[in-house]
Amino acid sequence: MSVRRFAVRSSLCLMALAGLSLAPVSAQEKFPSRPIEIIVPTPPGGGTDIAIRLLAEQAEPLLGQKIVVVNKPGGGGMIGMAQVVQARPDGYTLGGLWNAPLTMTPHTQPAPYKPADYVTISLADSAPIVLCVKKEFPAANGKEFIEHLQKNPGRFTYGNDGVGGTIHLSAERVFVKLGIKARPVPFGGAGETLKSYLGGHVDIYGGSMTPILPYVKDGSTKCLVVTSTERVPTMPDAASLTELGAPDSATVLWHGVVGPRAIPADRIAILEKAFQQAAFTDKFRQYMETRSIKVEGSTGVEFRKLIDTEYAAMGQILKVIGLVK
Repeated sequence: MSVRRFAVRSSLCLMALAGLSLAPVSAQEKFPSRPIEIIVPTPPGGGTDIAIRLLAEQAEPLLGQKIVVVNKPGGGGMIGMAQVVQARPDGYTLGGLWNAPLTMTPHTQPAPYKPADYVTISLADSAPIVLCVKKEFPAANGKEFIEHLQKNPGRFTYGNDGVGGTIHLSAERVFVKLGIKARPVPFGGAGETLKSYLGGHVDIYGGSMTPILPYVKDGSTKCLVVTSTERVPTMPDAASLTELGAPDSATVLWHGVVGPRAIPADRIAILEKAFQQAAFTDKFRQYMETRSIKVEGSTGVEFRKLIDTEYAAMGQILKVIGLVK
């Protein structure tokens, strides 16, 4: 063999070996190695947006990368969620959501995704819905409140976040279980609901705890039911659903992180750990606890179990109240 042929053959062998040695390095590239984007399918400034931005801020140093929150509102959250499931499944595009786009709206509108189209990363926080009335309402506690509604079917109205929304379905899930008929009045959100309740346009405030707290503290309002299995410290007079005999009808308003299906398992594990730890940082925890919001910091498996259970329950309640066939 000539020296020239030997040199060429040797060079080819070295190139092949180099290629083989580089393959594992490429496959094991550090994650994340660039900024991560979280799509929030709401306008800026709302409860979901604030919660996810705060969570992302705490997760950044844990992941060693910037997390960019991008708002994509519309379609009850489905427009933004559709972009999440259509994203490249590399762990660099995630979604920060609340209940409705995942467990409620898909039952009432054609959704461009199914539960199998996304993976769950971590549930960040949760808080019950409260049912509140003016101080003169003829009920001193949750049991009396429920009994009064049962005895007066269709007489009372309650404000909520819109047909098929989280507040609407959380309340109806309880009312159906306890044999109550109350008239839902939809509004654009907790702010509109509160304004109409204070103005006397609806009898019952149905919504999150934070907006109503000042009126509980000044004695003009009493919150008598929380839609969770346990009481909450800032609503000492509000009965839990366990006390009212309906623990299986509990629904809480939550925020969590998901991603498109087929994200590699090792990357999911990294993201899960970071967002779990972020939820228990002092800044996130203190912000939530001052608003009577429970920090969850769950695993992806625990989050998936919650979604699957709630998805099935909401589909059933929507059939019962005649919103889907």
